Amino acid sequence: MAPAFLLLLLGIISFGTLLGTYHGLQQLVAEATRASVAGLDSNERATIARGYIARNADGYPFIDGTKLTVTTTESGPGNSTFQVNLRYDMSDSFVFKIGEMLPLPSPIIVRTAAIQRGGY
Repeated sequence: MAPAFLLLLLGIISFGTLLGTYHGLQQLVAEATRASVAGLDSNERATIARGYIARNADGYPFIDGTKLTVTTTESGPGNSTFQVNLRYDMSDSFVFKIGEMLPLPSPIIVRTAAIQRGGY
């Protein structure tokens, strides 16, 4: 009975770690995108978004700020949509080290948030 219980407990901890990481990354990229609205041009918006992520990434328990890659793009008519893309490499996490025999999602997590500016 103990091995089954321990396996179940390990599964719950692993799933919680993955879910916490996904949620933290989405919150981080959404807040960075909201903060970027204060920028006057695309370079300033990108700088604000990157700065926000650099300052706040280590405040999330499952996120290592050194493994984040941030890109920004503008699209739409007149570049009216500003988008922040966050890429995180989770391959060094214990979840992927112990679960090599299990079907797991990709260790590379990509999260995106976009905000429309102007022309309301």
